[in-house]
Amino acid sequence: MTKAPFTLRVPKQQSTSVVFASPHSGRDYPWSFLRGSVLDEKAIRSSEDAFVDQLFDCVTEYGAPILSATAPRAYIDLNRSAEELDPALIEGVRRGSHNPRVTSGLGVIPRVVANGRAIYRGKITLEEAHTRLRDYWRPYHERLQKLLDDTREQHGEVILIDCHSMPHEAIDSVGTRGTPHPQIVLGDRFGAAADGAIVERIEAAFSDAGLRVVRNSPFAGAYTAQHYGRPSRRQHVVQVEIDRSLYMNERLIRPNADFDRFRSLIRSIVADLTGIGRVDVPLAAE
Repeated sequence: MTKAPFTLRVPKQQSTSVVFASPHSGRDYPWSFLRGSVLDEKAIRSSEDAFVDQLFDCVTEYGAPILSATAPRAYIDLNRSAEELDPALIEGVRRGSHNPRVTSGLGVIPRVVANGRAIYRGKITLEEAHTRLRDYWRPYHERLQKLLDDTREQHGEVILIDCHSMPHEAIDSVGTRGTPHPQIVLGDRFGAAADGAIVERIEAAFSDAGLRVVRNSPFAGAYTAQHYGRPSRRQHVVQVEIDRSLYMNERLIRPNADFDRFRSLIRSIVADLTGIGRVDVPLAAE
């Protein structure tokens, strides 16, 4: 039996045009998938944005909804186009135009996890790929589209914060030599996915909390930012990447001693982020 393709937590009343999504924090690993992989249970989780949905689970208290994946990224990547099928992994898929993500094994059905480690012994069937798209990818994106449409209709605009985490080693080389590495990377596809003034306010929310922030390097935003970011239609998307070492033990995939403190910090940031799209709601008469 297929599990729910996502969880959607909504506030009693949505009082902001800011919405949140976490497409890579899913951790419901199908047994058949684990059994068919060459990786152990820790290695297969290395691409997972572990605990990101928990870091942001306070958003409903600030009048914003959050859509979170249930299926893991190693099983299906919801931040990829449904067309990004990998001929090196899926039987019957023809080679198309060059796509660096697909070539590196990071298509919508990933062939590898972090550090290029292969997930499977061989290929999977095209039918299996289509089943994953039908059961997980399409329901998630249909619900995300409705969430964006409903919010924009209600508030006149919508700002999607797409929440991710990044391995600490991915940012070791970012920045100039001798300066501290960034802790947050904001991706707006170099201005194509969100209005600059909105990105500035999002950046300020993180930097005012004492975090080091850069934009678009090494992560500028993938499918979600590219597909849904339409500033001219008052639909903005900013991808947020958080250094995992701030809140978790990456080797053991467990919250570290700073998890609760960092979660509290995220709560204060969420208060600022939701304020960007705040619509003041009059208090009911007592």
